[in-house]
Amino acid sequence: MATMDDVARLAGVSVSTVSHVLNSTRAVAPDTRSRVEDAMARLAYRRNDVARSLAQRKTRTVGVAISALTNPYFGTLVSAVNEELGSRGYAVILGDTGDEPGHEATVVERMLDQRVAGLLLAPSARAGEGTVPQVLAHGVPLVLVDRHTDADCDQVVPLNREPVEDLVHHLADLGHTRIAAVCGMAGLDTTTERLDGYRAVVAARGLDEDPALVLPGHSRADAAEDAVLHAFARPDRPSAVVVLNNAMTIGTLRALDRLGLAVPGDVALVCYDDFEWADLFRPRLTAVRQDLTTMARRAVRLLLGRVAGDDHPPVLERITPSLQHRESCGCRQAAERDARVPARP
Repeated sequence: MATMDDVARLAGVSVSTVSHVLNSTRAVAPDTRSRVEDAMARLAYRRNDVARSLAQRKTRTVGVAISALTNPYFGTLVSAVNEELGSRGYAVILGDTGDEPGHEATVVERMLDQRVAGLLLAPSARAGEGTVPQVLAHGVPLVLVDRHTDADCDQVVPLNREPVEDLVHHLADLGHTRIAAVCGMAGLDTTTERLDGYRAVVAARGLDEDPALVLPGHSRADAAEDAVLHAFARPDRPSAVVVLNNAMTIGTLRALDRLGLAVPGDVALVCYDDFEWADLFRPRLTAVRQDLTTMARRAVRLLLGRVAGDDHPPVLERITPSLQHRESCGCRQAAERDARVPARP
């Protein structure tokens, strides 16, 4: 392999000049830079980032610990993070936590062993008790994404409660009084906040508060399918359902299909987390769409700021999602039936 000495000799410059060209640490005359770049091309020179990292005791890699393989939403978020970091000259080490605290701790420990410059983490239900303190104790910059904890670190998360309130208000406006909620994994702030939004509107609008309407979807398609099959096979089945993440929406749709229930003819459906393909479903899904690009950009900027030495107090940023109003809520049918729309309190 060609070395910096080889490049310097061929270009007729000092090794320090080659270093300045590589690292943009000092202005280099255009003709000199051209000679150095030409020499690197002729020698097929590649910078030894391993040696550079050992010398500086840090790498240009960022660990991303997230449950990416079991949740399509997280896959989209990882893609946005990878693009943002790549544009800034950083590589990504991805570790799938499976949303299991023990495995999450192992994944994070391995990333710390590889001297990542910083870490982005979508914390599991108990990360605040173990994984997050583990990272902070190592002094490695940390930003939590999508989910937040009480930890003393930067966090970039979506607005959860208010968008769900809007979904349930919308169903109530269409005349539904018995509305089910398919809920995520216990212990996650996203589950708690979204369920709080559902319950707040149920109470405010005088809707059916039957505890059996809160269905345990555990943030998984299979668990949501089982819960919906059981609840909607009953004679007093709900007339509408709000699903609180996209993996559970898939399970809910499968269950309704197995029961022979049409959306929205038999059951109105709205969901938190939009799909890339949500407008291809028939009917198209009314869904809350998160701004994953903004979330990724803000998380990466905060993290790299910490890597560069920013010492401002930790921040909690809320990214506001948008409502994609389509047909699965049944608005078109409601209009055709001249349904009365009660005024919102």
